Amino acid sequence: MITVSQAVVRYPGARVNALDGASFEAPPGCVTAVVGPNGSGKSTIVRALIGQVPLAGGSVRVGALDVAVADRRVLARTLAVVTQREEPAFPLIVREYVMLGRYPHHGAWSALGPADAEAADAAVALAGAESLAWRRTDELSGGEWQRVRLARALAQGGEVLVLDEPGTFLDVAHEMAVFERLDTLAREGRTILLVSHQLNLVARFASQIVLLHHGRVAAAGSPSDVMRGDVLESVYEWPLVVSRDPVIGAPVLVPLRKR
Repeated sequence: MITVSQAVVRYPGARVNALDGASFEAPPGCVTAVVGPNGSGKSTIVRALIGQVPLAGGSVRVGALDVAVADRRVLARTLAVVTQREEPAFPLIVREYVMLGRYPHHGAWSALGPADAEAADAAVALAGAESLAWRRTDELSGGEWQRVRLARALAQGGEVLVLDEPGTFLDVAHEMAVFERLDTLAREGRTILLVSHQLNLVARFASQIVLLHHGRVAAAGSPSDVMRGDVLESVYEWPLVVSRDPVIGAPVLVPLRKR
């Protein structure tokens, strides 16, 4: 469970809060999607979860852990994050990079063992990255790198998985495969929180959507509750209509051209 309560974040030099009293919950057993326009506070939620930015007010909790004061190693055993941007300091073999996800489970001087290797190999398979395991990270395309980063987060384990724009650089097949995997993990009982610009895609997979606007929660609920024309048009400030996918019935946003 992720619980965000009246969270406030203001970046140095900013005139307004990046998060301005945002509150929502991401429960276990479902996919929760955080959406909204550029600058609405989506990525700030992720940064707050990993302690990258301090809170000026409110709280962010992962289960019983208050992120502001939790031991980083303990938090890392519970929460795995795939951020929007990440580059290793130097090239690694993909399997070695995925193995980095196992270090929160060991002391500072203990070595990784066979169980860690098994966990890493299983994560590589889950992410569909088996063919990449023995390549160097600096040889990967954007889509390949995204799958490898997901594998590292899966190897880390824990009950909570957070992803910032998980579909970035992925083609249609790999994008759908990633979302199908996230859906399966949620059904197995994990808490899945993802940040995305792709409302039509998350509407097919998310159990609930949190719509941010100017750092506040403008709407929250099921895809049908949130993806309403009047709500989305006021937040995105663009003419649009919301229809239904004729095959699966999910809401579909259709932006209109301005005349």
